[in-house]
Amino acid sequence: MTTTDIRSQGGSGSPNDPLARTAEETGDATRPQASEQAQRGRPRRAEPAGVTDLATTTDEVLRAAYGENFPVSPMVLPAGIRDHFKALYGFARLVDDIGDEAPGDRLALLDRLAADLELIWTSEPHLPVHQRLAGTVRACDLPAEPFLRLVEANRMDQWVTRYDTFDDLLRYCTLSADPIGRMVLGVLGQATPDRLILSDRVCTALQLAEHLQDVAEDYAAGRIYLPLEDMDTFGVTERDLAASTASPALRNLMAFQVARATTILDQGAPLASLLRGRMRLAIAGFVGGGRAALHAVRQSGYDVLGGAPKANKQRVVAATLWVTTRSYAPSARAAAAGANSLSPLCEPPAPSSIPTASPAAVSAVTSVSAATSVGAPSVAPATSAGTSSGPGAGDTPVGDVAANVTGTGAVTATEAVPEAGAATETRPTDEGGAR
Repeated sequence: MTTTDIRSQGGSGSPNDPLARTAEETGDATRPQASEQAQRGRPRRAEPAGVTDLATTTDEVLRAAYGENFPVSPMVLPAGIRDHFKALYGFARLVDDIGDEAPGDRLALLDRLAADLELIWTSEPHLPVHQRLAGTVRACDLPAEPFLRLVEANRMDQWVTRYDTFDDLLRYCTLSADPIGRMVLGVLGQATPDRLILSDRVCTALQLAEHLQDVAEDYAAGRIYLPLEDMDTFGVTERDLAASTASPALRNLMAFQVARATTILDQGAPLASLLRGRMRLAIAGFVGGGRAALHAVRQSGYDVLGGAPKANKQRVVAATLWVTTRSYAPSARAAAAGANSLSPLCEPPAPSSIPTASPAAVSAVTSVSAATSVGAPSVAPATSAGTSSGPGAGDTPVGDVAANVTGTGAVTATEAVPEAGAATETRPTDEGGAR
């Protein structure tokens, strides 16, 4: 989740990439190629190409960027802070576009970008995006680590196309998503340990939400962000992802993933309680955007294969206002006060596990390195935060799926999702549109 849409949308660009895990390697030799998918005429989301020229200015990056789920520069914030956010966005968008779309040797481009990036903290950078970013970094005293993590995430995108376990996916999020929240809190002058813990959960959840919306798009690009172990548990194959509509098995899997992402988002939502005034409303906007995005997936009947389900602006505004209101509740303040007792979802991959060499040097690597030994994340329902209902709420209807995340990462689905159409049944709504 880079700040392009508060996450990094990975992709080496082609299902025929020799670095990608092959169908035989993933146990599904019948996977159709992305070109075959395109020939079937599946509706695709029209998006302009990003900017991949290192000489591009921040303003050019911003003009080329397309709309995303989550606010980039919330209008509720002062102009000076919005300018800082635009500098962050311009950097993250450029890194993301290079990692996704640049022709030629993307790793070499990312290495050049990283080398110039580090000059911000030692001398003067040469690239226009970094020159603007330098003003923000120095004015807000931001550390280098979050920025370097984003570059590492895009390096990883060049050689990882599947994630065996949910732990593996969470480790990727520590590189591609969590740094954005840390940058934002740094710009706001609120990067305290308790806020960072909650921010990491919010950002990881937003990254997961984007992945769930973009299952078809990512698969067409040769990538899968659904953990392979979960696909096996729910009986989902890669052929299911190539279909025009979601199978019952895939909808069951999606329901479980939405519930899991919602739990993580709810755990981080009390972050808004630790902020005041406009900053509280801005952070509530990020959380509200995530809740609305997950709600959109639910409203689609968990069928995301015909195009990415998107929340409308009214839904996002309603969810944002609801999160803001709930942030004043005693239960939310109590949950925020206990933030330091939360253990990290996972640890980031060791730097040595992310190669910076050419693709040929790492062609044998097809999944996240296991060099960092981390147990399954603790994702317990955050009921004390009082964030399990309301507009865009994260509660998964009991009739959809009942699933448990155990200490070993095992997934148990105890009830199937209703057939297609049932999940989109009209139900009474409250003022904000919550089911």
